[in-house]
Parts: sequence; structure tokens; C-alpha cells
Amino acid sequence: MYKRIGILGGMSPESTIAYYEYITRRYTERFGNYGYPEIIIYSVSFQPYVNWPEQGRWDLVARGLSEAARRLEAAGADFALIATNTMHKVFDEVQAAVSIPMLSLLDALADAIQERGMRTVGLLGTAFTMEDPFYRDKLAEKGITVLVPDAEDRRYVHDVIYHELTAGVFRDESRARYVEIIRRLADRGAEGVILGCTEIPLLVSETDVNIPLFDTTAIHAEAALNYALGVN
Repeated sequence: MYKRIGILGGMSPESTIAYYEYITRRYTERFGNYGYPEIIIYSVSFQPYVNWPEQGRWDLVARGLSEAARRLEAAGADFALIATNTMHKVFDEVQAAVSIPMLSLLDALADAIQERGMRTVGLLGTAFTMEDPFYRDKLAEKGITVLVPDAEDRRYVHDVIYHELTAGVFRDESRARYVEIIRRLADRGAEGVILGCTEIPLLVSETDVNIPLFDTTAIHAEAALNYALGVN
């Protein structure tokens, strides 16, 4: 019997859908049937999780996500994941609030980077993900150096995420600017670039650039599927 997956989502709806679609379709791709693990989704109201980080109220983020994780546990999830990069800032607090395992995106990402033999990577994400040390420090523990864009590019990347991608808007102009930002990271020595926001892979893919990209949605969702199946 497969483990039941809990997805803590809603941040944004697009990313939550991407996780669900990836897990179910990837199972069918791998095994040729529709016997994928059961999945429970708890979708929070997104607006507070936009406001609280901007206000520096990560204590409220941790409290809200901890309560959501407890509800997933009560609903019968055998393990859970936070379906967003930025909110992994409070991953440890959420894990401490429940008895079921929480599957870390950053651990899965570090494994994927190391499997490619890379030591220096670029990072695109929200301003919080790019500027707060939690993301870089976690990867640094695994010997991985993270480069981020300059201040102007960071603001552009962040604004596109919150004003376009989370609303399901994908503009060619934004894609072209993202590609240019990725090129600049490569010029600075990045061997690959982390798409460190679950919506970014909906805008940019490896077909757009000449450098490996790490799709954190796919990496995290694949890890969740493997964990549910009992596959290392």
C-alpha cells in the first residue's frame, strides 16, 4: 500500500495544480496505469501568505502553515510537503508541529544538484527566496554556492512572479527578460540555474536557454512520488 501524500498548497493555485498533475501523470508515465498514491490537498487562502512575508511576520506564516499541516495529518496524510519554495523558510517550525514527516524541497534540490556534479548554481525566485539566507545557507551545507541576480533583476523576477505568474499570466516579454537574467548568471560562473519558485517553470524551460535548469516543482514532486512508493 502506498503512502498517502499531503500537499500543503494554495501558494499559488498554479503551483499546487502543477504538483498534483506532475505526481499523477508521472506515475502513469512510469507504470502505465492510474494506480497512483492517494493525495490530500489542503489549500490555504493565499493573500495572508503574500502579506505576512512583506510585513516580516514569519511567525504568522509558521503558525498558519503549522495549523494547515496538522489538518493534513488529521485527514490521514502519511507525510506532507509544502508546495512552494519561499515558505520553506519556516519548514523546521512546520515539521515540529506534526508527527508525520515533512518532505523538504531543499533537501531534494541539493541531491539533484549534487547528482549533476555541480558546485555553483544561480537562483531565481521571489525576493524573499533570493535575498534571505535560508535558501543559500541550506545549500551551502551541502557544499553548493548560490549566485543571485543583481538588485534590479531580482526586483523584476519577483514582480513577474507576484503580478503575472501567480495569476496565470505568461508574457513573451517576461520570458525574454528571464532568459537574459539566466544568461548573466551563467556569465558569472553558474553551472546551472535553480528555478526557485514553483511558477517559474511555467514560463521558462531548458528549451529557452543553453544552461541546465533545476525545476524545483518537478524535483520536489518526484521526491514525493518516490517516497510514497517506498523508492529511494
